[in-house]
Amino acid sequence: MLGAQYLFRMWGTAALFALIAPVGARAVPRSEPTVEELKAKLSSTSVGDKPHVCVKIAQKQLKEADQFYAANDVEKAQAALVDVVAFSELARDYAIQSHKYQKQAEIAVRAMTRKLNELTHSLDRDDQAPVRDAIKRLQRVQDDLLKSMFPKGAK
Repeated sequence: MLGAQYLFRMWGTAALFALIAPVGARAVPRSEPTVEELKAKLSSTSVGDKPHVCVKIAQKQLKEADQFYAANDVEKAQAALVDVVAFSELARDYAIQSHKYQKQAEIAVRAMTRKLNELTHSLDRDDQAPVRDAIKRLQRVQDDLLKSMFPKGAK
């Protein structure tokens, strides 16, 4: 009798581990591609998928810029900020060209604009000018995307 209970517990434990192991393996986050990997991927991506890749690059660069500003490394932050604007503009251009990912790109750019507005409040007055310029350019990207989705006179 004691041997049967022992075997049952062993098999039960083994079955439990067999069920949990695949779940645990999936719970480990996959490493996100780096900005450099995404930039390299961009050239081989189809036009319809390029807006998505460009938005990912811009979002990652915004996160980097925020971290650089927090670390008071203004030069690196401004370089990352240039990429945020450049890749947001590329995302706009590819989205309008392919008529794909326009809505998602506009939403992402709006979120980045909001983040930059919040960031300006934490910066010295001298460091705010490039961020304000980036905000203006991102707002223009938003406007262009909205105009392409909702042209005047189309009913």
